[in-house]
Amino acid sequence: MTDFRFHRPGIVGAGRVARALALALRRHATEPPMLWGRSPEKAGGAATAVGAVAEPDLGRLIAECDVIAIAVADDALTDVVSRIAAALPAGPSPFIFHVSGRNGAAALETLGKTGAMVAAIHPAMTFTGDPEAEVIRMTGARFAITAAPGEAIERARQIVASFGGVAVEIAEDRRALYHAALCHASNHLVTLISGAAHGLERAGVDDPAALLAPLVRAALDNSLAHGFAGLSGPLLRGDAQTIGGHLETLEAHSPSLLPAYRAMARATLDELKRRETTPSDHLPALDRLLAVP
Repeated sequence: MTDFRFHRPGIVGAGRVARALALALRRHATEPPMLWGRSPEKAGGAATAVGAVAEPDLGRLIAECDVIAIAVADDALTDVVSRIAAALPAGPSPFIFHVSGRNGAAALETLGKTGAMVAAIHPAMTFTGDPEAEVIRMTGARFAITAAPGEAIERARQIVASFGGVAVEIAEDRRALYHAALCHASNHLVTLISGAAHGLERAGVDDPAALLAPLVRAALDNSLAHGFAGLSGPLLRGDAQTIGGHLETLEAHSPSLLPAYRAMARATLDELKRRETTPSDHLPALDRLLAVP
């Protein structure tokens, strides 16, 4: 853990990420963080929960804080940046970063033009509303950083180090791709597991999560260690009859799961074909089964 310290951090936002950042930054500050939100009530509650000070005046927060984290919804970022730009005083500016995944440092260009040093610092982790636990999970987590070369990128690295995280540089023009890949892995995994659990419920399983947990964890570990080479199952073997049976039973007993199953099976088959892994004489039957109706 770095011994890098701040005088007073400022947090713009009052949601889950904002609360976790306030708590993490507070541990490296000489003064309690200030927290501003568009809803004074929500900001007050968030500040109390993490030992920060709710500040209703955005201009005062900017004037008194030497590092400011913008933790708002992606679609609100432009408006918040405009507010901050209007409130920035003349003279030395704080270091300002946002935690949006899809946006790079260009989203803060207006602030940069005023002389502020800016960066994008996105934690590649899920925030569930437990700031204490999330601060712990930041240790060892990866943070995607995007900033101008030189002092700005080094300051971004210092921020990540203060969290105990590992900085990973992402180019400005690759931020959207980076974020899409993360969402595909994390958000779609939730949909995938939820659908599988629903199918198991329809099959009569009382506790789908307990049944799925060892299998899914093993598959996750295997895929992280070996990539697509960690695949197993009927598609890899070319078992068209098994896949056909899956499609039939899903249509009959769990039709809501069928579109996602077919789409994922189709994507898996396409990758198997690219890698020439599945026996070629089985491919025509699998292609017909998984064709979009």
